[in-house]
Amino acid sequence: MKKLKNGWVEGSAKEFLGLSEADVEFIETRRALSRLLREVREKHHLTQVQVAARLRTSQSRVAKMEKADPTVSADLLLQSLFRLGLKRKQLAEAI
Repeated sequence: MKKLKNGWVEGSAKEFLGLSEADVEFIETRRALSRLLREVREKHHLTQVQVAARLRTSQSRVAKMEKADPTVSADLLLQSLFRLGLKRKQLAEAI
């Protein structure tokens, strides 16, 4: 971390939160899954409501999934992507 003249501190979230490399990798993977969910939805010209119906969940939950909300598990993101037709190879390429 670097202290700036104006009193601000410059650094990464990893430094501020004391995250390990493994923690950072996990967070970045969850963010990639969230982005991928949105990309898949948009590629298929689906609304969040339509995706929610397919996943048997609510539109607000889909929105949280796409925003990488911390209340959304990686398991839920993976299950949702597979239910929308994504294959493991596509997933691997995306992350």
